[in-house]
Amino acid sequence: MFKSLIPSALLVLALAPAALAEPVMVKSIDVLVDMTAVTNAAAATRFATFEGDLENALTARLVDRIAEEGVNVIVDISEVELSNSFTEARGLADTRLVGTVKITDLTNNSNYDAYELTVDVNSEVPFFPVGTDVVTLPVTSEVYYNAMIAAFANAVVIRLTQ
Repeated sequence: MFKSLIPSALLVLALAPAALAEPVMVKSIDVLVDMTAVTNAAAATRFATFEGDLENALTARLVDRIAEEGVNVIVDISEVELSNSFTEARGLADTRLVGTVKITDLTNNSNYDAYELTVDVNSEVPFFPVGTDVVTLPVTSEVYYNAMIAAFANAVVIRLTQ
């Protein structure tokens, strides 16, 4: 009887440190957008408030992890490209958001990460309201914009959590 409990007990002990690990605390969030990265007029108009909107989305997802001591999250958006729904639906165009994400910690140099993150229409679909017709949805719409922000913010938070 006890022999069958030993593997289970070892598994619990092995997983315990991961379950008890402290979440990464965040001291600051800064989003920068190179407006020359915006490839068309519709995107430039739509993304005029992007820096603040992405910062707010990240803060909302990390609100329970904001602290005086923690990592700095720096997002530098390098490319914004919007296509129209007709060409996107046929796979003939790119609608994407590309940025470099840097995680720095001034008190712990080993707590560093930097990576390029690309969010495209495929990663945004889960953030569209239920019943949204992607084929007729203009990429300049509020719905599309909010989905792009949400997809990017979620991807940053997921990576920060790993």
